[in-house]
Amino acid sequence: MNDAKGPLSETDAIRADIYQLLASLIRQPPDAEQLEWLTTLESDADGSQLAECWSALIQAARTSTPEALSRAHFNHLVGVIQGDIVPYASFYLNGELMDSALVALRRDLRLLGFERRDAVHEPEDHLAAVCEVMAMLITAQRDEQIDFFRQHIAPWAGRCFADMGKLESTFYAAIGQLGSAFIDSERASVEAQAAYRPVRIMAP
Repeated sequence: MNDAKGPLSETDAIRADIYQLLASLIRQPPDAEQLEWLTTLESDADGSQLAECWSALIQAARTSTPEALSRAHFNHLVGVIQGDIVPYASFYLNGELMDSALVALRRDLRLLGFERRDAVHEPEDHLAAVCEVMAMLITAQRDEQIDFFRQHIAPWAGRCFADMGKLESTFYAAIGQLGSAFIDSERASVEAQAAYRPVRIMAP
């Protein structure tokens, strides 16, 4: 990592904020304060898919209550055994929980210097967790963010968000649609950055 990096760009600050917001809304239902905050947001009317998704989320927040979203969050993302969506990399990539995708992620998190907090009980390959890690990598301007996205987010997070986008809850469907559009945008941006990274020739 280059310690001489300048201030975080506005674009990267927004990216980090979106990852953190998605993580927060996936991990737990919004309380009254966060729901009220969402209703005050304004989306750019530029006709883009992301702008339309933001508008849909804002509108859904305006017609939702914390009590209803608490029930919806449990039904969709938690459940007695599991919710409608199983937001784990291992499930999407391996078809089982606690599988090889989690092992690979734990290895890379150790190399990056990340440890799971004691208060967090779900495995590290939860969608909220990888979004939080990505937000921290962006904020710290870590060069590893490109590889982390390509290895631990791009292969499955878009599909998980797309599945969320089909939920019956207007609010959680809006989160899924926003997440899906954002991951598509991130994929295009990350691949463009990767194309300009220097190629290292390793001697045999």
